[in-house]
Amino acid sequence: MPKDMTPKLKILFLCTGNSCRSQMAEGWARALKGDVIEAYSAGIETHGLNPKAVKVMAEAGVDVSGHRSELVDDLMAVEFDYVVTVCGHAHESCPMFPGQAKVIHVGFDDPPSLAKDAATEEEALNHYRRVRDEIRGFVESLPKTLTEVR
Repeated sequence: MPKDMTPKLKILFLCTGNSCRSQMAEGWARALKGDVIEAYSAGIETHGLNPKAVKVMAEAGVDVSGHRSELVDDLMAVEFDYVVTVCGHAHESCPMFPGQAKVIHVGFDDPPSLAKDAATEEEALNHYRRVRDEIRGFVESLPKTLTEVR
């Protein structure tokens, strides 16, 4: 198959509620790596989209407002190349995936937990922005870093 016809890697970003971190990762992957990655996100549970996550992604030029919170059970028929757990609970609860999916854990802080005691809206949003930017840095390293994890 010619290089320009190489199939995209199917990557699932998995979190507890698919409301924040996994949504950010999917958004960044679609925006930055859409030519080589077919990105999905899901949760062990569904909590709906976090409005602050949507806001800080929009600030960075990535619109995730049309995403919806997906349940991992609904994606079990997709043959993923990689499942990236972005929180500890999802990593511990990660189901077995059919096929050759390689599960990799790359944890990020939970913005809602960090922001719950914030004195102002701006202080709360700064927690989301920091994690957004950390996730962007990780996604920018894809897919190379996935093949380096053993």
